[in-house]
Amino acid sequence: MSKFRIAAVFATAALALGACGGGGSGDASADAGSGPPKLKQKNSYTVGFAAQQSDHPWTLALARSIQDEAQKRGHKIVFTDAQGQTAKQVQDVESLIAQGVDAILITPREEGPLARAVIKARDAGIPVFLIDRSVDSSVAQAGRDYVTFIGSDFVAEGRKAGEWIVKAAGGKGKILELSGTTGSSAAKDRAEGFREAVKGTELEIVATQDGDFVRDKGRQKMEAMIQQHPEATVVFAHNDEMALGAITALEAAGRRPGKDVTVVSIDGQKEALQAIIDGKLGATVECNPRFGPKAFDVLEAYGRGEKVETTMVNDDAFFDASNAATALPNAY
Repeated sequence: MSKFRIAAVFATAALALGACGGGGSGDASADAGSGPPKLKQKNSYTVGFAAQQSDHPWTLALARSIQDEAQKRGHKIVFTDAQGQTAKQVQDVESLIAQGVDAILITPREEGPLARAVIKARDAGIPVFLIDRSVDSSVAQAGRDYVTFIGSDFVAEGRKAGEWIVKAAGGKGKILELSGTTGSSAAKDRAEGFREAVKGTELEIVATQDGDFVRDKGRQKMEAMIQQHPEATVVFAHNDEMALGAITALEAAGRRPGKDVTVVSIDGQKEALQAIIDGKLGATVECNPRFGPKAFDVLEAYGRGEKVETTMVNDDAFFDASNAATALPNAY
C-alpha cells in the first residue's frame, strides 16, 4: 500500500511538471477514417493511466498491477486518480493528452463522457487502450477510435450470479439489487446478465438501488431497502464491496446473511472469499483486476505493428463454499 501511495505522489508531481505539446509517439494525422493512432516501437514508453478511482481492494489491485508491470518492463507511468468523479477523469485524460504521453490506458467510470475523451486522444494522435470497462460504442469504437478493450464479460458475470441464485434459492424469492455506478458498462451489463438468468423463474427483483460500487453506500442502500422490503430473501450486489456493506446492514437489521438472506456478488476479493468461508456470502463471480501483464503485452505488440484484437475477454473463475478456502491465499 505504501509503495502504491508513493508512486501516486510521484505521478502527481509528474502531472504538474509535464511538458505541454502533442502527440508523444502517436500519429497525429490519425482520424476516424484511418483507425486509431499508431504507436512507434520504442524500448521504453511513457504511458498515461487514467484510473477511475483507487480507494478499495479491486481498484488498488488493478493500479498496482499496472504500475508493477510497467516498472518490470522499463516503462514510465503517469498515474491519475479520478477519485470516483467522472468529470475529473475526463480532465485527467485531457491532462495526459497535453503532456504528450505515448499511449493512454483508461478504466472508464462512465460510458458516455469517457467515449468523448477517447475521441480527444485519438484526434491528438495518442492511442488509447480501455481496461476493465468500455465506452459508448455509438461515440467511440474499438479498432477505429481506440485500439482495444481488455476486460471481463460483465453480462456473463451477471448471468453466472443469477444462475447460482436460481439453484441456491430454488427458483423462488424476492431480490434486492445493489447496482453499480449508473452509466457504467459494468452496472448495465451485470444487471442484464442477471435478469437473463432469473427470467422465467419465481424470483422477482423488488428493489434496485445504486450503491456506486462503494461498501458504505451499499450498506446505506441496503438499510433502506430491507426496511421497505422485509420479505426479501436474496441480495444481488454488483460487486463485493457493496455485498460486504449489505451484510453489515442485514445483520444490524436482525437478519442472518447466509440463512435468512442469500447474498451473491461479483469480484472475488479476499474479504469476500472469507465471508463465503464464514457462511455469510453465498458466492462471488471473479472479475480479475490483474490487468498489467496483458495490457503491456498488447501495448508492446501494437508498437511492433502487430495486429491487435479489438476486444479481449478475461477468463474469470467462480467462488463458492466448494473452493473459497483454496483460493483465499492468492486472492487480492
